[in-house]
Amino acid sequence: MTTPVPVEQVVATPAALDLIERLKGAYGALMFYQSGGCCDGSAPMCYEAGEFMLGDADHLLGHIGGMPFYISESQFEYWKHTQLIIDVVPGRGGMFSIEGPMGLRFLTRSRLYDDAEWQLLAQAGRV
Repeated sequence: MTTPVPVEQVVATPAALDLIERLKGAYGALMFYQSGGCCDGSAPMCYEAGEFMLGDADHLLGHIGGMPFYISESQFEYWKHTQLIIDVVPGRGGMFSIEGPMGLRFLTRSRLYDDAEWQLLAQAGRV
């Protein structure tokens, strides 16, 4: 039996949700991956579902706009004290993310969990 997540670990702004809906209309099912560096910095990357190969060290952090959002264990260790807030800003972002040609890019913002949220996540085995 899976323990429900008591606090969402990833959420999206209304602007991000609007862009996700537009992308779903153009591409169908999507998936997100929190990039950890290299070519695309630490941008949230959006792919058509199944177009990014997940590894054993990647796990599902949550869903935004009904689409799965994954993160690597090493990135999770870095971000685990924060709720990821996926937003959209003008400009070119990650070269592999499908929103790039639209002149927009997803951006990760964050906020620290408060003590009560942290305790709930810890009790659920999510941190």
